[in-house]
Amino acid sequence: MCLIHKGATLALFLTLTMVINGVFGRFIVEKSSVTILNPLAMRSKHDAAIANFGVPNYGGYIIGSVVYAGKGAYGCDSFDKTFKPKFPRPTILIIDRGECYFALKVWNGQQSGAAAVLVADNVDEPLITMDSPEESKEADDFIEKLNIPSALIDFSFANSIKQALKKGEEIVLKIDWSESLPHPDERVEYELWTNTNDECGARCDEQMNFVKNFKGHAQILEKGGYSLFTPHYITWFCPKDYVSSNQCKSQCINQGRYCAPDPEQDFGDGYDGKDIVFENLRQLCVHKVAKESNRSWVWWDYVTDFHIRCSMKEKKYSKECAERVVESLGLPLDKIKKCIGDPEANVENEVLKSEQSLQVGQGDRGDVTILPTLIINNAQYRGKLERNAVLKAICSGFKERTEPGICLSGDIETNECLEANGGCWQDKKSNVTACKDTFRGRVCECPVVNGVQYKGDGYTSCEPYGPARCSINQGGCWSETKKGLTYSACSNSEASGCRCPQGFKGDGLKCEDIDECKEQSACQCDGCKCKNNWGSFECKCSGNRLYMKEQDTCIERSGSRIGWFLTFVILAAVASICVGGYVFYKYRLRSYMDSEIMAIMSQYMPLESQNTNDPVTGESQQQQLRLTSAA
Repeated sequence: MCLIHKGATLALFLTLTMVINGVFGRFIVEKSSVTILNPLAMRSKHDAAIANFGVPNYGGYIIGSVVYAGKGAYGCDSFDKTFKPKFPRPTILIIDRGECYFALKVWNGQQSGAAAVLVADNVDEPLITMDSPEESKEADDFIEKLNIPSALIDFSFANSIKQALKKGEEIVLKIDWSESLPHPDERVEYELWTNTNDECGARCDEQMNFVKNFKGHAQILEKGGYSLFTPHYITWFCPKDYVSSNQCKSQCINQGRYCAPDPEQDFGDGYDGKDIVFENLRQLCVHKVAKESNRSWVWWDYVTDFHIRCSMKEKKYSKECAERVVESLGLPLDKIKKCIGDPEANVENEVLKSEQSLQVGQGDRGDVTILPTLIINNAQYRGKLERNAVLKAICSGFKERTEPGICLSGDIETNECLEANGGCWQDKKSNVTACKDTFRGRVCECPVVNGVQYKGDGYTSCEPYGPARCSINQGGCWSETKKGLTYSACSNSEASGCRCPQGFKGDGLKCEDIDECKEQSACQCDGCKCKNNWGSFECKCSGNRLYMKEQDTCIERSGSRIGWFLTFVILAAVASICVGGYVFYKYRLRSYMDSEIMAIMSQYMPLESQNTNDPVTGESQQQQLRLTSAA
């Protein structure tokens, strides 16, 4: 559905025209690339304008042989034949522009077996976007059935292909959509410009069916943090001179600032344009409030529930019905009402004011002039608004190798690792491969398995590296088990490489037992008898001798008894010395203490008694003490 609706008043129509052509006026033609692969003399690369219908192969490409429908065969009627190239490649059909709708040409091309259709422009001009018919019941029958990609190519490029085909050349083209959408990082940001009006025919049905069918994918992506989705709604404004007119009052809120065309295109019957604007605003506030509570994906639930419970066709499209849906989803109604504000007030509404400014193209995006419009990573999506087609386009917006699992399902991409392992390195024994499937194809990159990093080019070789490398297939080294014994050439103490263990010889990738007996590398002592084992050997000494493996020699068993006896004698001698030393030490200490005590006692005897004579002998006590000591 185009931005301008038929049946709008003249005043509103003039305002809309002014907005589109004056303020906006910048429509971006989204492109794919077309490369001539054969013949080599014509090899070159050209732009092609992606059609706004069918299913472009976003993130991928197609290689096929060209077939020209023929001069005057505009594709307005069924071709009643199947176009097949000389070689078993997909058919890329070229049809001239003119006489009928673009979409009808592509439909008839699809019916004739074409894998893709290129419409050749009939005038030398810049590329334009091929859109589907606006209001055509005839077109509604086939638009939804278009499942092949198509594009418009310029006049000169188309003529060069036609001239080569006339000469009998085999023209092989590659149509590539891998760079049609930006893919800068691991999160995709996308927007859907839509409308709550469900009385606008096939286009309104298309966008509502898309919301219902895509809801599951959208919520998985959003809950996982893989995407950031934002809904948008187009609004118009009423000229100041017409604000008080019945037309503006019935189609606008906030005194003519935000308007929408009458859904039935009848100002005197049914719902008014302002009902549409009011519900658009409510849905914007539902998303805003839900996002504030980290539940932004609830918008998808609200929109689908509102469409079921409050259908315009069933005359249930009302404020009261919408508020019941809000409450049933556990959203705070008071916050949503505050966000909506007063639609009758003569003031700006910040939410709708922001929407009007966002309609104008920013950067490389271009203006939003078609409803519905899907924008992915700030580039407009072209093609059918259908669940798998859109998911494919969103998945092409992820940086390679960061896409979530939902993008690698078989119904939207081909797992290139399933055929010949994608040409990458593979260890079938341990089921380890360097092939990693991505949305755009595959990459050959040495993997990380259970914490073990493999290193190599990913195509011909990958080797485990670092600690724990031996836990996976013994690090690619030789390993063998016999009779309950296991030997390996892998060592976790070494970051890389293979080395045969002791008792084996080889390069580490293959090891064989060393026969120490035959090679005479062990058990060479006199009287020794050698027996080889797997990974080791046995050596027995004659008599009562013991074999010392490290020294490769035999010793007498009795020698061990003499050794023990000598050890005992030495220990006994040491013990005796220690005891004798201790006794001597105690004796010397006691003698020293006795002398010290005597010296101290002599110093503290009374002075007067030292010169007193004994009355019997006439000797002093000091003399007697010395005599006693002498005795």
